[in-house]
Amino acid sequence: MAASNIYPTTIKKIDVRFLMNAAAAAFITYLSMYAFRKPFTAATFDGLSLWGMDYKILLIITQLIGYTISKYVGIKLVSELHAGNRTRMLIMLMGFAWVSLFLFAITPFPYNLPFMFLNGLPLGMIWGVVFGFLEGRKSTELLGAVMASSFIVSSGLVKGVGKLLLDKFDVPELWMPFAAGLVFLPLLVLGIWMLNKIPAPDEEDIKLRTQRVPMKSQERLLFLKRFAPGILFSILIYVGLTIFRDMRDNFAVEFWSALGYSTMPALLVFSEIPIAVAVLIIISCMILIRNNRIAFYSNHMITFFCGLLLVVSTFLFISKLMDPVLWMIVAGFSMYLPYIAIHTMYFERWIAHFRYKSNIGFMMSMADAAGYLGSTIILLVKNFATPNVSWVDFFMVSAIVIGLAMAVFAIAAFFFFKRLEINAQPQLV
Repeated sequence: MAASNIYPTTIKKIDVRFLMNAAAAAFITYLSMYAFRKPFTAATFDGLSLWGMDYKILLIITQLIGYTISKYVGIKLVSELHAGNRTRMLIMLMGFAWVSLFLFAITPFPYNLPFMFLNGLPLGMIWGVVFGFLEGRKSTELLGAVMASSFIVSSGLVKGVGKLLLDKFDVPELWMPFAAGLVFLPLLVLGIWMLNKIPAPDEEDIKLRTQRVPMKSQERLLFLKRFAPGILFSILIYVGLTIFRDMRDNFAVEFWSALGYSTMPALLVFSEIPIAVAVLIIISCMILIRNNRIAFYSNHMITFFCGLLLVVSTFLFISKLMDPVLWMIVAGFSMYLPYIAIHTMYFERWIAHFRYKSNIGFMMSMADAAGYLGSTIILLVKNFATPNVSWVDFFMVSAIVIGLAMAVFAIAAFFFFKRLEINAQPQLV
């Protein structure tokens, strides 16, 4: 059986400053990244269409294609990235994305469309690079939870800032994404500077969570061969979660409007806060599970029960037994808890439990590559195959299908790893 390490739950005083600095650095950096990716979805681009499509939807699809390609590139670049090159990589990626938004603003419609593709192209690798500073530590779940909570709050926050720039400062829609990036630029610089100051994992971290190393093509192939079915089930879960998250995120304004609620910036922000708080508390508490094996399998149970909660809450909403706002919050929680668990602790405890020298960047890039490809396909299907179906109806049907898939694949992954565990030998001694 693979060795699972146990560590004391007491956090020494000397660690508190590190935890605060590292968590703040990751949170600030990833929150700022969203200001270079999501603000344009707060605009409507009324009256603009191209090739018979609404221009906003076309922009979302175009950026998403670039973002998806970025994930495939990240399978190699992020997994092979050495620790000393992370800061330089972050600066290059974010700089490329911001310049693309400037070119999008100064180029006349419709010739500015390719620059939204270029904007998405570097941003898909940001998570893997930033999380590389945090992984392989006894406090990774807590640090990862704080970082991941940023993209629950940040999407609504940056869209709220985008709406504010449009409504209060009369910034033109084409310039608003660049302006939003400018607003968050000082925060981004601060976050990257703080990340660069984070020390490497110490000997205790390596002992408890396994050494994290760059993975060349041969190491990636060996990992795939050993865990193939488990990787497949896990990625299928992640694909469903990504599809659901992107639908809920990209069309939040349309959802709230169709449900009869105001689209004021405050609603976009404050509807996400209860989800962020609940998810942050639950994920952070996972550091108290000392045994890597128990923590790893807990992830499968979380996904299973969240899938059931998503299905049940959606049926209650359809039956008018649940308030629309409560449904959106419950649906968001059911999606974000397993989604963030995968980002912060599922792959982390996978590596630690099976004692496999590797890194989370490789697995996360694979999952993201498949997830965003699935999201792109669903977006195209919705717009071309079912154009007359409202986003709310499509969202409800998707919630039921994805919730059921989460439950089924979580159980399948659980039993695969249990069987593998019987004959598994730790890679390290």
